[in-house]
Amino acid sequence: MELKQYFLILKKRLLLIVLCVIIATLTTAVYSYTYYTPLYQASTKFIVNKTVEIEQMGREQMDLSALGVNILLINTYKEIIKSPAIMDKVTQRYPELGLTPELLSSLVNVQSVNNTQVMTLSVLDYSYERAAKIVNAVSSVFQSEIPKIMKVNNVTILHSANPDDSPTPVNKRSYQYILISAAVSLLFAAGITFLLEYLDDTLKTKEDIQKLMGVHVLTTVSKVKAKQLTTYKPISPRKQVGEPHYAKAEGSS
Repeated sequence: MELKQYFLILKKRLLLIVLCVIIATLTTAVYSYTYYTPLYQASTKFIVNKTVEIEQMGREQMDLSALGVNILLINTYKEIIKSPAIMDKVTQRYPELGLTPELLSSLVNVQSVNNTQVMTLSVLDYSYERAAKIVNAVSSVFQSEIPKIMKVNNVTILHSANPDDSPTPVNKRSYQYILISAAVSLLFAAGITFLLEYLDDTLKTKEDIQKLMGVHVLTTVSKVKAKQLTTYKPISPRKQVGEPHYAKAEGSS
């Protein structure tokens, strides 16, 4: 019975619920399509590695004993990349980018895969060509400056971003926000409906009267609709038998 009453409450204010859902959904859809701006990501990859030279053979091979040290150095390199020591040099060498060191540092993101010697440097921008130029500039400066800072040359660029590529935006148009908006507005409208029902203390049914006053209802007066009303016409009184008739004299005043 309680579940049935809940459905009746929702049905009574169904128009309010539908209007809330429609308004919220249309607003989200218009905002999503009007203010959508594609965002592109360009990235480069580094490997932190140290080789040792074999004097007899004249060749270089990997220093296996330094693998653990190289992995630990990645955390240090991630902080160095976004430090003023690198950002200031990038803005000085590439003034055409038109970026300040603080803004450049906020655009650059450095990530590393666990237990590997590989680092990924990425930049997000509204133009892929500009993002590629920024990430390549930071990579080049970092590779040239790290031997001066760490006194070791163990950073190699594995992959550079190509400004001529045409990738897809990372923030594709999606109906996810529209669906979320519809669901949230539906819950909000249902909550408002139950709140209005809770605050409404008027008596609407005979059950409400019996529950409040503890008396039985003897009769009810139905509500009459306007179309059920008939026009009232006054009835002229009938003449009685033997009632005298009077004639109107002509010319009398």
